[in-house]
Amino acid sequence: MNVIEVKNLTKEYKKIKAVDNISFEVKEGEILGLLGPNGSGKSTTINCLLSLLKYSNGKIKIFGKDMKPDSYDIKEKIGVIFQDVAVFDELTVYDNIDYFCGLYIKDKKTRKQYVEEAINLVGIADFKKFYPKQLSGGLLRRLNIACGIAHKPKLIFLDEPTVAVDPQSRNNILDGIKKLRDNGATIVYTTHYMEEVELLCDRVIILDKGKIIASGTCDELKELASIEEKITVEINEIDDKYIEEITNFKNVDVVSYSNNLLVISYKKGKNNLVEIMDYFRNKKIKYLRIYSERPTLNDVFLELTGKELRD
Repeated sequence: MNVIEVKNLTKEYKKIKAVDNISFEVKEGEILGLLGPNGSGKSTTINCLLSLLKYSNGKIKIFGKDMKPDSYDIKEKIGVIFQDVAVFDELTVYDNIDYFCGLYIKDKKTRKQYVEEAINLVGIADFKKFYPKQLSGGLLRRLNIACGIAHKPKLIFLDEPTVAVDPQSRNNILDGIKKLRDNGATIVYTTHYMEEVELLCDRVIILDKGKIIASGTCDELKELASIEEKITVEINEIDDKYIEEITNFKNVDVVSYSNNLLVISYKKGKNNLVEIMDYFRNKKIKYLRIYSERPTLNDVFLELTGKELRD
């Protein structure tokens, strides 16, 4: 079943197409990673899906129904957690979650159960009587998530939920997202952390300049990389002449050296590691560590969207 169906969605601001004729689906029970550099159209797409923005053209269906600004029967099944924390400073942790849950769940007994389950899911049971200003950044983000999912939505939008949090809070949040999926929720997930995408997402869509430039599983996207293998060498120093010689190896694509790391990207080949180790041995070049890896999702993302900075 398709929880979300988007066909030919276009959103224009004057003469700029923030979203340019995109179509995609989100399957029931999957986590879809919606990726892209700043200004790629991610936020605009999500706001159109939620009917927070009027779009120029296209159709959006959620749970098989046309999504409109007054589709309250659909919206009550949706949970939204934006990047900016949105809670009430004058309410405690428990009361914040209870308030947002109460927008959808009127029965007090059921609501109490849901609130407790949300608190336990994000791991803030010890902070129920705290006020937001008393919480660390990680706890505040976990509270923000609990407020968005307490009413047990079937579709959840998560926008950069782990920004600026400590590793412990990050792991807790990621574990909570997996539990939400395991409990039957469908999730649209945006992040700039590619390792989170590889850990969580069943499928990925990459947007750039309002268009879908790639989609598929993480493994399928990695097949798009122009490089076959990347070898990293931890080395304190290496002469430029050696870097030039390595660059001219038959299968080498790009060589870079910075912060004591020599990175060699190969277009193809299966014995590249042996070749470079033999070269170092013959030249009597000492290194600390050497390892080989396949292209990462981050490599593919940068290759598809470019390495220049975005505002």
